[in-house]
Amino acid sequence: MGTGTVDSRAAGSGGAPREIRRAVVTGGAGFVGSHLCDRLRDSGASVVCVDNFLTGSAENVAHLASDPGFELLEHDVTEPFDVEGPVDAVFHLASPASPHDYARHPLATLKAGAHGTLHALELAGRKNACFLLASTSEVYGDPLVHPQVESYWGNVNPIGPRSQYDEAKRFAEALTATHRAHLGFDTTIVRLFNTYGPRMRPRDGRAVPTFVTQALAGREITVAGDGRQTRSLCYVDDTVAGILAAARSGHPGPVNIGNPAELSILELADRVRELCGSSAPTVFVPRPGDDPDLRRPDITRAVSELGWAPVVDLDKGLTATIDWFAARQES
Repeated sequence: MGTGTVDSRAAGSGGAPREIRRAVVTGGAGFVGSHLCDRLRDSGASVVCVDNFLTGSAENVAHLASDPGFELLEHDVTEPFDVEGPVDAVFHLASPASPHDYARHPLATLKAGAHGTLHALELAGRKNACFLLASTSEVYGDPLVHPQVESYWGNVNPIGPRSQYDEAKRFAEALTATHRAHLGFDTTIVRLFNTYGPRMRPRDGRAVPTFVTQALAGREITVAGDGRQTRSLCYVDDTVAGILAAARSGHPGPVNIGNPAELSILELADRVRELCGSSAPTVFVPRPGDDPDLRRPDITRAVSELGWAPVVDLDKGLTATIDWFAARQES
């Protein structure tokens, strides 16, 4: 690992760089969180990973276990917690994030958005650290504005089958913005769109791992509804780069972090099948309730304010993801 620091920009500092020598990542053993831990360590920042392994996995950070710049704290952030020593940044990613997970753990999801966000903010306040909330495109619900811009308030069913996740993140955004406006906290909010890549769990219910594992096993590929609903997939390396760009900028957000290259679920299934060399047929299954019709981020703000845009194209990202899943099947 290097010995440098990751720079951020402190709120109200007039753009002066803020060094991040030590960061806390809640949900750091999860899919995106573990990649963020890697990138922070590669940049030379020490990392405290906080996770209760409800949906994360110790395997995702096992390669960091012997790294003296990495600490693992097994803890549920819905309960108060503290970290010894100085902290320069708190990245709050802890939450179930897939439809299967938040359907199985609805109360834990709501608590992660409410109590977990509050406790992470309180830690940032005690440490005089910058705070980044990883929110989601799900705050837009089933959007009536396309592509989705940050000024759009969304079309969300507050008591529907996805509400525990949608409303948890919307509340987390309100809590974060309130701490900034009324308590002077240094905060930023990023809204992540459909991140995919290595370390996704094969049965988490999201389209990419579902299609990849089915195609590799030669099983029928199950497409929900007629498959015409769209998504915009962002490879995990690009997502993490966007998160760090937001932390560096000090922009309060919200900022969309995603890839504006939109495709239908049926097109995704066909592309995965082709890249896997599979001849498995497509089977159409019932579509989940409140499943959004459209997803595409407007990333104008990310480009202009953060200097960030995704660089990994779909085939390259899917190939890397397929190779990772294939290697796990063979081991």
